[in-house]
This record gives sequence, structure tokens and C-alpha cells, in this order.
Amino acid sequence: MEFGICLHSKIDDIDLVVRAENLGFDAAWFADSQMLWSDCYSCMALAADRTTRIKLGTGVSVVDTRVAPVTAHSIATINVLAPGRTFLGVGNGFTAWRLMARKPARLVEFEAFLDTTRRLLRGEEAPFTHGGKTTDVAFQMAELGFVNVIDPVPMHVSAFGPKGQALAGAYGDGLIAAVPPQRSAVERCLANAAGGAAGAGREFDEDSFQMTTLTAMAVLEPGEDLTSDRVVEQCGPMAVMGLHYAYERFRQFGVDPPPHLRSVWDDYVALVEQSPEAERHYRIHAGHGTYLHPDEVQFATPELIEAACIVGQADQLVEKISELEAAGLDQLMVLPSFASRYRAAEEIGSLIKRSG
Repeated sequence: MEFGICLHSKIDDIDLVVRAENLGFDAAWFADSQMLWSDCYSCMALAADRTTRIKLGTGVSVVDTRVAPVTAHSIATINVLAPGRTFLGVGNGFTAWRLMARKPARLVEFEAFLDTTRRLLRGEEAPFTHGGKTTDVAFQMAELGFVNVIDPVPMHVSAFGPKGQALAGAYGDGLIAAVPPQRSAVERCLANAAGGAAGAGREFDEDSFQMTTLTAMAVLEPGEDLTSDRVVEQCGPMAVMGLHYAYERFRQFGVDPPPHLRSVWDDYVALVEQSPEAERHYRIHAGHGTYLHPDEVQFATPELIEAACIVGQADQLVEKISELEAAGLDQLMVLPSFASRYRAAEEIGSLIKRSG
């Protein structure tokens, strides 16, 4: 199993990436949400200069906040600084669009973005549609080293539903999801990706296709449980983020929440809907993945933490990680709270050593 750390991209916090490399983390994923954190590509450039081994990429770049040629250009520029260890994570936008009170890209736009970006990163000419017009585009003067499209840049597609996961199989080198820490959930995601590959006439090799899940982790101390203030601080933002996502789906599509959210759903909806509609996009994502908003601490229940995060004593976690690996999961992308990020990195670093 590989371990990645997902960072709240912060331009003056590159020490965390250096420490993660020293602790044995395999990858650093830089979050891209322009209304929340620093610019992810600027952070990656600094990290590339201060690291030598850890892989660096977006976690995740967002469809059409930067058009496909700009996204390809940005990550290919990082690939000049960190050749052979640069990757691109890309998704259709959770907070990047929602915090501007806009809807994420549609599936057809997502697919076109993936196709254009993949071709450009291979040094090919690619179709690019914008403003209702399609033209072919290609990097000029790449041979002078302005961008690097010689060393491969794997593209990992973030998708939580079956149609998006099929696009990962059709266009990507990997899939990013946020699945419950259960074998069946991993197998279901991989089956969706394999189906997408087959539909695109593409060979699907599970050994080379990387499955990553976004989660939070905590190693319980003796006598500690999921109600511990430390665990709630470290894992609570990730657990409650599921409510943010579920509410956006409920708001846009009328989709009911998953079973593990139903016990707190009515109270959460009532809380969010106290905010006027014109301001609600701020309220829904308050503290998103970074800290627990004081009004949302009540929702960081043991049930939600257990469903979204990987928590247990060290031996239990090693066993759980082994089971997920056997199901086909390749990497755990860990997102601790901002306040606990250094402590969590040390804690997981110890687990990495223990897991071998």
C-alpha cells in the first residue's frame, strides 16, 4: 500500500511536504480550490525544489476553472522541475465551483477536458472546444524545455459515481474516490473503471491502474475511542465533508443522503438552511476539509467518522489496510485537519514503517 498526504495548499507551508517525504510518504496531493487555499501549482513548484523522491501532483485540479490546455501546461511545467515524479489529479469541481455559487462541469465537458489534457501531456495535438468552437492545439517549442511532455505525467481521475469512474477507466491512469474503508466499495469502483475502459476499447490492467481513496486516519492510543477530542479534531473535518457533498447533491438533484448520514441529516439541513439562499454556498462549505465549524462539531459522530475514515489501534489498522490492498486499493490519500496536519503526518509515518 502506498500512502499519500493531501495538503491544504499553503504557499508558506512546504516544510510539511519535506517532512512527509522523510517519513516515507509516497505522494503529496495539493488541493486546488481557489476560494479556499493557495495556488496549488505555486506550492508544487516550491515543493519540487525542496524534495527529491516524493511524487507531487494535484489533489485535484478542477475541470474548466483552468481550461484543459492551461491545466496541461501548468502540470507539464512542474514536470520540468520534478521529472518522473509529477502526476495530475483532476475532477469536476466540488468547492472550486460551488464556492462561486456555480455548478460543476457536466459529464460531457469532463470527458472532453480529459481527452484534451491527456493528448497534450503525451506531446500530441489535441482538439480543444471553447466558446462553441473546436480547434486543434499543441505545445509549441516544448523541445526548448518550457514544459516537459517527455517524462510521463500519470492522470488520475477523481469521480465518486459510476459514470465518472467509467471515464477514469476510459481516459485515466488511475481513479480517485472517497470510498468507505470496505473491500466491497473498492471492488465496485474498480469494476466501474474497468467497464469504462472496455467501452472505450482500452485494455484495463488493474496492476498498472492506480486506485486511490481520500480519507483521514488516526491511530488510537490505549483506551482512546472515536469520541476523543484528538480523533474528532483530526478526522472530524473529513467526516463532516461528506455532509457538504451530500447536501449539494440533494440540493441539485434531489438525491437522498447515504444511510450513515441519515441520523443527523434533518438537523444538518435545518442548520444550513438558516442561511439565506444567496449566501448558502459559503455556509455549506464552512471549514471544508480544514477545520470543524463550531456548529458542525455535533455531526462528527463516531458513526460518521467510522464510515469516512480509517481509525483504530495500530494492529487493527495494519489488518484493515491489508484487506483494502487485497481488494485492489493502491494508495490511501490522507487528509487530516489543518491544525493536526504535522501530528497526523508523524502518526501515519509510524504506521508506514509498521506496514513495511
